[in-house]
Amino acid sequence: MKFSELQLEPSVLNALDAMRFEECTPIQEQAIPMILKGRDLIAVAQTGTGKTAAFLLPILNELSKGNHQEDAINCVIMSPTRELAQQIDQQLEGFSYFMSVSSVAIYGGNDGILFEQQKKGLVLGADVAIATPGRLLAHIGLGYVDLSHVSYFVLDEADRMLDMGFSDDIMQIVKLLPKERQTIMFSATMPGKIQRLAETILNNPVEVKIAASKPADKILQAAYVCYENQKLDIVRCLFVGQTPKRVII
Repeated sequence: MKFSELQLEPSVLNALDAMRFEECTPIQEQAIPMILKGRDLIAVAQTGTGKTAAFLLPILNELSKGNHQEDAINCVIMSPTRELAQQIDQQLEGFSYFMSVSSVAIYGGNDGILFEQQKKGLVLGADVAIATPGRLLAHIGLGYVDLSHVSYFVLDEADRMLDMGFSDDIMQIVKLLPKERQTIMFSATMPGKIQRLAETILNNPVEVKIAASKPADKILQAAYVCYENQKLDIVRCLFVGQTPKRVII
């Protein structure tokens, strides 16, 4: 299915066109229409299947219509790691290029300046907050985070967050959210603890299953053990005589 066949706003389609995205992946084809209908959703999909776009696109589509609270946090996306939070924020920036939607990435680190930047985004009410549980709770504990206007709550890599011990943190955050909200959960696996979490925070969800947890078939993954000063030379050697289209280092 092509993205143009979905009920997406022109601003979203223009961004997809600029990024040369035409065809939906299976998870996008199944999840996007359900999210656009306002349904809670739990999806089992492995890394590399396009799951980030599967929840970002419909949420941005609805925010682009202007039917949300200005200068307030309207969407909270939970991530297990700062690296994933940064990745989601970067993708959101691309998908929202032709619309007025702001975002802030909330994750840990030793940089006091970074903390103040995060605080500013939360206080001013960025439309979308992409956060690791611990760092978001740290800001909440200081009393300036208002989650009363959140319409969309997303858990990405939910199984990994539970494995890392964030279950209590997630439930603390959930208690601060409006009861009338749309909740979306993505997980690579569906163990009992994920099912129990879904039963607790989701309302009559649609369930989408794409694949079991394993590396995406078309992705070659490799690791090299080396000293710090050898890294650049190894990367150069890997690309000699090759022209890969997409690479994550």
